[in-house]
Amino acid sequence: MVFTQMISRWSNLKKNLVSRYKNTLHFFEAIYWNIYYHFPSRRLKVIGVTGTDGKTTTSFLIYQILKLVGKKVSLVSTTGAIIGGKKIKTGLHTTTPDSKTLQKLITDAKNAGSEFLVIEATSHGLDQHRVLGINFDVSVLTNITHEHLDYHLTMERYALAKAKLFNRSKVAIINKKYKQFVHFIKNEKLKVSFVSISSLPYSLKKAVYKKFTQEYNRENLALAAMACHKLGIPYAKIESIMRKLRTPEGRLDYITNDKGLKLIVDFAHTPNALEELLKFLSKTKGKGNLIVVFGSAGERDKTKRPLMGKVASKLADKIVLTAEDPRTESISVINREIRRGIKGSRVQVFEVEHRGKAIYFAINELAKKGDTVVICGKGHEESLCFGKTEYKWSDKKAVKESLRGILPVYGKQIVC
Repeated sequence: MVFTQMISRWSNLKKNLVSRYKNTLHFFEAIYWNIYYHFPSRRLKVIGVTGTDGKTTTSFLIYQILKLVGKKVSLVSTTGAIIGGKKIKTGLHTTTPDSKTLQKLITDAKNAGSEFLVIEATSHGLDQHRVLGINFDVSVLTNITHEHLDYHLTMERYALAKAKLFNRSKVAIINKKYKQFVHFIKNEKLKVSFVSISSLPYSLKKAVYKKFTQEYNRENLALAAMACHKLGIPYAKIESIMRKLRTPEGRLDYITNDKGLKLIVDFAHTPNALEELLKFLSKTKGKGNLIVVFGSAGERDKTKRPLMGKVASKLADKIVLTAEDPRTESISVINREIRRGIKGSRVQVFEVEHRGKAIYFAINELAKKGDTVVICGKGHEESLCFGKTEYKWSDKKAVKESLRGILPVYGKQIVC
């Protein structure tokens, strides 16, 4: 027992030392690229969005609101960048690009005539100084729940990494449920607004409720609306374009079919995101079963795996465990760790390691008319990682192939 604890402490110490060394390099790289591109963010109004879940949706909603009210705006997020109206891919499994790529994108946004720029900022990106040199006019926190503890080691360090965004911002928009987060912020000049759906003006609140039926998306929209209001957009204008807003690709994507099923592809890959999604679907599934297909990424936070199993077993009727970027880890070992959290005998659990076969099995063999089938963990992503190799993959395409009776297979190797 003592020996095991010593090994664990040494492992954590080694991670800390490696992280600090690498982050020193990242720091100087960020300074260099800011100077190289002449600090381009100074010529833009920059909005930063962070949080465990919902940051991509919130970033996209802010981008759309600003665009629809007639502002020139660009976006850098998980699903890619939109610079001057042009879509640009920023890499696989990437949210906040490295400082070189990010400063180039900011320069392109400035040169395209953008007045505003929305940046989705991860804890990794913040900790590794990728947004160094950018002064944010408005920063948004969607939530902060269990994730990335393989990297940050503790929730406190995770929160401190997120807080770096607010330490270089003028205005903070924070989800009211997470008020305690302010204790991690060191910026005494920061103007903080705690936001909930109920804190919106009555007519805007009605519009938010009408737009989304999911509580988590209502919260995302409330935060986005308040961020835009702080940037000078009147509530009435925001309300007038509300019906035109949409969620980003890979977030609650319903796929039409003639099997009488509700088929959804979603990016949910954390315990909180999975719980919020399954809560909503369990309320709307009717008399049918709720079937969830998911896994957990290899070489990433292992502590969340049993938590996801627990959530799924509480809310779903049938679970299909499968591959989700296993990298160098064994899929069966990952799924065994998920199973540790599965409670009760009510839920049926299946394991199909090949993701294509798992999706085909759920749709064509497990589901019956009236059931809801949700495929989680990949959303918009276009690849799956096995070992050190990325292979072409799309959950949405796999669902559509399964509906046609075609067994989905992994595509060609992608050179990264």
